[in-house]
Amino acid sequence: MSRARQPPLVTGISPKEGAAWTKVTIRGENLGTGPADLIGLSICGHNCLLTAEWMSASKIVCRVGPAKDDKGEIIVTTKSGGLGTSTVSFKLLRPERIGILDQSAVWVDEMNYYDMRTDRNKGISPLSLRPSNPLGIDLDKGKIPQKDMELTFPGMSGDFTSENFSATWYLIENHSGSSFDQLKLAASNLKKQATKKNEGSLAYVKGGLSTFFEAQDALAAIHQRLESDGTERVEGSMTQRLENILNRASDTADTLFQEVLGRKDKADSTRNALNVLQRFKFLFNLPLNIERNIQKGDYDVVINDYEKAKSLFGNTEVPVFKKVYAEVETRIGALRSLLLEKLLQTPSTLHDQKRYIRYLSDLHAPGDPAWLCIYAQHKWILQLMQNCRDEFIGGQRAWRFETPQQVQFVEKLSDVVIGQLPNFWKLWISYVNGSLFSETGEKSGQVEKSKKNARQRQNDFKKMIEEMTHRLVKLVRGALLPTTLPQTDLNLYGGWENKTELTGAWLTQIIHTVRGCHDALSALEIPNDLLQVIQDLLLEMRVHCLMVTLLHTAEDVKRLAEKEDWVVDNEGITSLPAQFEQCVVQMLQSLKEPLEIKPGEINVLQLDQVQDQATELSVSIMKVFINCLEQLSTKTNGDIDTSHNISVDLSSPDRFPGVQEGFSPTSEQRLLIILSNCQYLERRTFLNLADHFEKHGFTGTEKITQVSVDAVRQLDRNLFEAYIERRADPIAGSLEPGIYAGYFDWRDCQPPTGVRNYLKEALVNIITVHAEVFTVSKDLVPRVLSRIVESVADEMCRLMQCVSSFSKNGALQARLELCALRDAIAAYLNSESNSSFKLALDALPQLHSGGDKKLLEELLNKFKSSMQLQLTCFQPACVQPVKR
Repeated sequence: MSRARQPPLVTGISPKEGAAWTKVTIRGENLGTGPADLIGLSICGHNCLLTAEWMSASKIVCRVGPAKDDKGEIIVTTKSGGLGTSTVSFKLLRPERIGILDQSAVWVDEMNYYDMRTDRNKGISPLSLRPSNPLGIDLDKGKIPQKDMELTFPGMSGDFTSENFSATWYLIENHSGSSFDQLKLAASNLKKQATKKNEGSLAYVKGGLSTFFEAQDALAAIHQRLESDGTERVEGSMTQRLENILNRASDTADTLFQEVLGRKDKADSTRNALNVLQRFKFLFNLPLNIERNIQKGDYDVVINDYEKAKSLFGNTEVPVFKKVYAEVETRIGALRSLLLEKLLQTPSTLHDQKRYIRYLSDLHAPGDPAWLCIYAQHKWILQLMQNCRDEFIGGQRAWRFETPQQVQFVEKLSDVVIGQLPNFWKLWISYVNGSLFSETGEKSGQVEKSKKNARQRQNDFKKMIEEMTHRLVKLVRGALLPTTLPQTDLNLYGGWENKTELTGAWLTQIIHTVRGCHDALSALEIPNDLLQVIQDLLLEMRVHCLMVTLLHTAEDVKRLAEKEDWVVDNEGITSLPAQFEQCVVQMLQSLKEPLEIKPGEINVLQLDQVQDQATELSVSIMKVFINCLEQLSTKTNGDIDTSHNISVDLSSPDRFPGVQEGFSPTSEQRLLIILSNCQYLERRTFLNLADHFEKHGFTGTEKITQVSVDAVRQLDRNLFEAYIERRADPIAGSLEPGIYAGYFDWRDCQPPTGVRNYLKEALVNIITVHAEVFTVSKDLVPRVLSRIVESVADEMCRLMQCVSSFSKNGALQARLELCALRDAIAAYLNSESNSSFKLALDALPQLHSGGDKKLLEELLNKFKSSMQLQLTCFQPACVQPVKR
């Protein structure tokens, strides 16, 4: 079973109102399955089925009939769905009948309505108002598909109203089943219709022939009476009376239509007057409208009205029009002044500037508003830059996070330049290429005029940009490099003398800011020659930053002496060399940005003068540190007893407690610690720093290293000699009193029983020095002890050579002591020491008897065994340094 169809629903009609016979399109749902399914259609209660043309289930076209109701629904009825409903309504407009004497605002078409009721056949749409069956015989529709017909008769049509009408197509489509007799009948019908059309107006004459005859008879009778009367010109005659009657008839007709024609003339004159008044009303109201639109800011409206008034009344000779038009010109002049004032106001956006320039251009303002705007912007930006400096010099601004005022100033100055110069440049570019002006400007040649003006003013604009970049550079120089400015400029751009001196880090930040400013201007495609002055400033800033950083580093290095804590590591080094190296490395890292070579910049270290200065300052940093070491070596603490005798009991546990925090070394220990540091500097630190200097592009690295090494070696020699003098002299000086203690005489002495105490004491003192040096740095031990031993050997040689003569016992005693001393310190003998011992032994009488030699050997062995513990420390590399 098929589902029951829904009743029709009308959802729209177009148009929604109209007079009778208006063609309408009805839209909706379920409006029938085909033309045959549609059995009813009413609009405002009038049956419109006769004129309905079914298009689809959602569309029907028809004409509205002369309905009784003014407004009503559209109801569709179908076989399949039954009586429908409507969600919309149609309003019927009733046209009034207008006679020839009635006034009307519109033209009334005298249309003869086609009588739709005579058209009973719905086979062809009645909307076309054409004969439904021109042949006058019954239709017999064929079943040949439309597509086949189109293929058979390409480019033709079966519609007899079409230009491409094909009679064959029409006959196949409508009369394929008609007989030959019927077609003959149809042909005769067509001939009758054609004959009717050919008769034309003659038919009307035939129909009214009797009327013409009556008129002819009346005119003939009148003619006969006039001829028989013979009194055409006699007063009171029939002819005269007839003339009077006709004249009265003419006057009556004139009177009848006079009012109508008079009203028409009056209406025409009124209409013309209204048109003229409307035209002049625009002019008379224009001054007031201009005022109102200016207050509202509708400048476009004002300009359009002005152009219109100018074209209509610009050349008028009518006094009243001239007066009103002069008032309009006065208002427009005031508007030009107002727009120019707004254009020159600061600050303003590029969009507003372009807008006002276009307005002034459209108003034909005199001069060159665009150039005036550029000039005003130029002056304003210069003043903004100067105000930055005055604001900071006046000291009105508080410090922000302790940032130096010069840094804040350069940042603000850069913000002003980056914020304002791009718009200024874009305004000029728009001026050059003519894009400032609207279409009207282009049509009136404003663009070409602008380009011509721009070409003439290129040099002036170039000077403006130069003035801005020079002002920027001079302001920065005044704050950071006042010595590079001439005295005359210092009053305008200087005045920073009482502000904080900047460190390298702050200068680096300023360089970064100025570079950012330069990059922003380069991005605008401002020619490089105009920005060269900023490049020059950057070069000097980078050099200045380099020098300031080097100088400040020297100051920092000088203060390193205060950080010396005398705590040594396993290599005998304090933290001072590492701190020094770190200080210099940090300095080089901080110089990375100033030394970096951006596009268009040069390497500052390639400049000869900068090379020399940088090398000298780097050398001075090294020398400052070496001076620090020298000062530390001579520094004494008030609580240190520098006269403390070296000959102290070695068994004392507190003599060398290890170098710990809070430790206050003796002056001799200071010398040793600094000696150890000097060796480390020469061996490691200076080489490391040389690598760092090279890595950062410094060119005088070899000189820096050479001077540093020479200076540290000189300090090393001085400190070493000072230490040796302090330690060797007491030991060597104690030998002579020790030898001759108790009135000892080489010529008169007892046979030797062993090494005397003075020599043991000397050895103990040498061991003390060994311990002192070993505690600090085992690497220093051979160097120090060699010199101590050399000094002792030299003194022993001198003493032996001074003895005038030896007894046998004395010679044996002397040989025993020389050999014991020589053997004990053999590990530290050098060529000078050996030579001294040889000379001393040569000064003694030779041993001849075997008994003496044997005694000497026994006594030597006895000495070595008794002092074995003490002599152990003289064995090379026997123990590692012990840290406690």
